[in-house]
Amino acid sequence: MTPPATNTMTSMATHDHLLTLIITTSPTPSAPSTELLSTIIHSFHAHCPALTACQVILVLDTFDRISTQARLKKGTVTAEGAATFAEYRENARALILKEYSRKFDQSDEGNRLVITQDEAEYGSDIYAQQTNAVPLTITKTKNGRVTFIDPDQRLGFGLAVRSALRLTTTPYVWVQQHDWSLVSDIPLSPLLNIMQDSDGKSESRQTISVPVKYVCFPSIRMISYATSDHVMQFPALRALTNLYKQNFSLHIPTVSTHHNGQSHIGSSTVTKIPLTPLFFWFDKPHIASTEHYLQHVFPTRLSMLRGAFIEDTAGHRARTEMKEGQWKKWACWLYYPDEGKQLCVRHLKGRTWRGTEAEEEQRLEWKRLNGLAS
Repeated sequence: MTPPATNTMTSMATHDHLLTLIITTSPTPSAPSTELLSTIIHSFHAHCPALTACQVILVLDTFDRISTQARLKKGTVTAEGAATFAEYRENARALILKEYSRKFDQSDEGNRLVITQDEAEYGSDIYAQQTNAVPLTITKTKNGRVTFIDPDQRLGFGLAVRSALRLTTTPYVWVQQHDWSLVSDIPLSPLLNIMQDSDGKSESRQTISVPVKYVCFPSIRMISYATSDHVMQFPALRALTNLYKQNFSLHIPTVSTHHNGQSHIGSSTVTKIPLTPLFFWFDKPHIASTEHYLQHVFPTRLSMLRGAFIEDTAGHRARTEMKEGQWKKWACWLYYPDEGKQLCVRHLKGRTWRGTEAEEEQRLEWKRLNGLAS
């Protein structure tokens, strides 16, 4: 008699050879504490554990200038912010190495750090006196699981992502800013299967006729997106939503592990993943095709200026082209559980957040000043 199965799971795409996690971080009021990054990683453990078990690239962006008032989006920090940033970068590197490196290769050799130099070019190069390139220091573990990018000058989010993409060896990336936390479970393996199927690269041999190159996750402002003004006020976008909004059905073979250690592939189960067309390219957490990212968001060095954000540049270009009938060129989707009513990510406001303890002190002080203290 065949021993009963002791563990049953569905066979889905593995992540180590498919996905690279790209995290961008920069000066924040909570530095030198890494509590902001730790909060993000904790949310991965709670809602998408696979993100703690894939290759990771951390871009440690810097600042442009020091002033009496911080304007972090513009690259301006206070003297105190500048003083704590060097320590923050070291703390952030230590956190990522502790979280990611030892999981994959227990040998000291595999985790040995290798340092190389590169550059992030941008803008026009027609004038000999203008190099328009930021020197980068690239530090990798020898096994390639962990990479750090340290620019000599501020990159901004756009160039930070492009610099990481050019070092990526996997077909897909998860792009993560340091102040967006997961608050709901993310079905990463099925989403990667859908993207592979749409690329014709899945071993499941399932066919998805519509391209899926980018999947974003809903924040509070994207709740019920398919019926929001961003869609409903434009007949062409309404039509695309009515045509393509759907539950993608994946037939996943069931793998049973028996007492003797042998595995058996049984009948398949059906997993349904709700997606709706998205008519923008957001910076908030998303999965995307690496090749598609480089071809459409960063086709040339002129595509992104130093200090710029993708939303403010390629995002608006993408939306304009989508309105003109080129949605398939960008192939952007929004994960849409519970008909768009389920929140998946929350913004922690890294430009103002000073850490749990400091935020609590500020709250108590506000109560005291307003006569509400107990």
